[in-house]
Amino acid sequence: MFCIQSTSIGHADPAYHFLKEITVGGEGGWDYLSIDQAARRLYVAHATKIVVIDIDKDAVVGEIDDTPGVHGFAIAPDLQRGFSSNGKESKAGIVDLKTLKILSKVDTGENPDAILYASRQHEVYTFNGHGQSATVFDALSGKIVATIPVPGKPEFAAYDPGTGLVYDNIEDKNVVIVIDAKSHQIIHTWPIAPGTEASGMAIDLDHHRLFIGCHNHLMLMMDSVTGKVIASVPIDQGVDANAFDSGTQLAFSSNGEGTLTVAHEETPDKLTVIQNLKTQHGARTMALDPQTHKIYLATAQFEAASALVPATPSTTPPGRPKIVPGTFKILVYGM
Repeated sequence: MFCIQSTSIGHADPAYHFLKEITVGGEGGWDYLSIDQAARRLYVAHATKIVVIDIDKDAVVGEIDDTPGVHGFAIAPDLQRGFSSNGKESKAGIVDLKTLKILSKVDTGENPDAILYASRQHEVYTFNGHGQSATVFDALSGKIVATIPVPGKPEFAAYDPGTGLVYDNIEDKNVVIVIDAKSHQIIHTWPIAPGTEASGMAIDLDHHRLFIGCHNHLMLMMDSVTGKVIASVPIDQGVDANAFDSGTQLAFSSNGEGTLTVAHEETPDKLTVIQNLKTQHGARTMALDPQTHKIYLATAQFEAASALVPATPSTTPPGRPKIVPGTFKILVYGM
């Protein structure tokens, strides 16, 4: 375990702490969480469905069914549409956010994982883990507009609407690729040294910085214009998601070891860890509500509590602890 001592950058700085637990229940694994800030909803990918939570009431208010092996959910508030990456069927679902019903499905590359909505182009990107590709389709019609081969296994991605650029971690090649959303071409491939095996990614749009969670216990801060790694801070084992809060200038790493690393972007060239918060084993994916600054993490109880939960919505692999049925939950942390 990589231990980090909590530090402070001033008495007025926020300290995160546990607020409450939202019981979800059910069976199966989970993957990414996403928030619709305007609608006050949290979407949680859970096995074959997406659980919908009202984040003002902290209560489950609905489900989106028929999303086998779902990894992620992208939101298009301007279109009142959502998009699921259904890994087990190699399809993306187009969802009506008002009714929570699937309107149609789009064929993607094999095992779509990360998914994002490019608002400026009104297009959706699925990053296909086994297919080593990105499928791009029109958010309204579902028509595929491009299939982009990528140089390895794609992981989480980020989008800059100002520049029209899409960024994606290629986990097994230790690089970040940059896609021009207009041409649908890869225009840059940037090494992430000293980081390796990057999973999570978040973006600071104002200062053009990417925050990249790496499995060698580092969170990187990268210049999203030049690709230069500006800074790195230590994190614990098992990162799978990152978040950035423009209101507080805080970057987060959720680590399956059972910690949440909180770092402050003091300047665009300096990143400092200010808190290493104990959470629970397996809480390695998260979402941030920019309005309340709350962090939501997903986890459950396991037969072997000391082991890490797999970051996949598929069946628990051999040798991994089994999830105790009915114990899936969302942990809420705030200032």
